[in-house]
Order: sequence, then C-alpha cells, then structure tokens
Amino acid sequence: MNRLLVTVTALAALITAPLATTESVAAAGTAKAGCTAGTGPYQRQLEGFLRLPVDGVQSVRDCEAIRRFQARRHVRPADGRANLWTYRMMLVAQAGKDPNKAGRCPVRAFKVTCVDMSRQLLWVQRGRTVLFGPVPMRTGRDGQETRPGPHRIYYRHRDHLSTLYADAPMPYSQFFDRGQAIHGTPHDLYNGGGSAGCVNLRLPDAKRLWSLLKVGDQVYVWGTKPGTAG
Repeated sequence: MNRLLVTVTALAALITAPLATTESVAAAGTAKAGCTAGTGPYQRQLEGFLRLPVDGVQSVRDCEAIRRFQARRHVRPADGRANLWTYRMMLVAQAGKDPNKAGRCPVRAFKVTCVDMSRQLLWVQRGRTVLFGPVPMRTGRDGQETRPGPHRIYYRHRDHLSTLYADAPMPYSQFFDRGQAIHGTPHDLYNGGGSAGCVNLRLPDAKRLWSLLKVGDQVYVWGTKPGTAG
C-alpha cells in the first residue's frame, strides 16, 4: 500500500508540474513586460529630471524609468511615455517641499494661496510654511489669461454653475477677481489648452483647498502660462 501511495503521489506531481511552470512563466513575463512607449513631447525634460542621457529619443531605459516615476505619482496609464500629465507631475516633484524657493510668492504672517502660472502650480503658505500643495493646476488660455497680482477671495460657492458657459459645473468655487475663481473641474486638467480665466484644479485638490480657505484670504497670481502671450 505504501509503494502504491508513493507512485500515485509522484504521478500527480508530474501531471500538475507543467501547469505550475506555465503559470510561473506567464507571471514572470507580465512582471518584466517590455516598455514600448514611443518618444513623448516632454522627453528631454523627463530625461534630465530622471538623470538619464538627454537626447530627446526614447530608449528602453528611458521608458522604464519614466514608467516607474508615473507609478509613484499615480499617472495613468503608467506606460513610460513623457506626456503632458507626466511633465506636470514632474514640476510638482521638482517643487518639492519648497515651491517658493525663488521667492515669487509674498511671504506673510497670514495664509497666501500662490498661483504660479509659469509652472502651473498652486500651493498655500503661511510665512514660509507650506500648508497645502504644491498641486498641478490650469490657468487661462491665450486671450483669456488669469489676471495676475494680489487678490482676495470675495465669494465662495461649493456647487456653483457658470452663468457664462451653459451652466457648466464649477465645484468648490472660490472667486478672487471679477468672476475668476479657483475651482475643481471634472474634465481633463492636462489637455494643454487652458481655462477661460479661472484656476482649475483636480476635484480632490479643489475639495481639500475648499476646507482650508475662507472669504478674505489672499490669492497671489504671477508668471505666464506656457503657450500664452502673458
């Protein structure tokens, strides 16, 4: 009986072994799938940031490094292509914990919402302490630029609908200058075209900012959005 049991056990092992091997190979292939995305419009910028050879031409090494960065920053799809969304998140990463290193946003004892149109970044600081962000944003397109300078929030409406653009939703609106507001958008923030003058944020960021600010808080806007005359 013992010899028969051993034989049956060995036979079962031989039958199941090929299936296990096939599954293992498939899993390994998925884990090491080749990165095949082509050269992106922000190839050189990502290569420089990731300390890769800067030649503006995608390589397998470039693709894999960009894909790892995208995964860390929750860029979807994380396919290794140096697209606009990835570039925007690169600017966030570059800004790090000191987005006001150049000193362009005024340092005050009270809260200031800093709107850097050149880098398309927004953050809130009190003194030199960053309370929120930096996060990516989108300001006005050419001909409808967000107005620069110091402003103050004068009106807030959580579920605002645009009176100019067919009741378009403007959730978490915080108005700071003659109809221009910081608000969330349910649409693609990274389409490159720009807003109609407002400061657009991703919805989760707009919701967090809503809970931090109030009427009377200062907003400071400066710089030039890429692709506009300024």
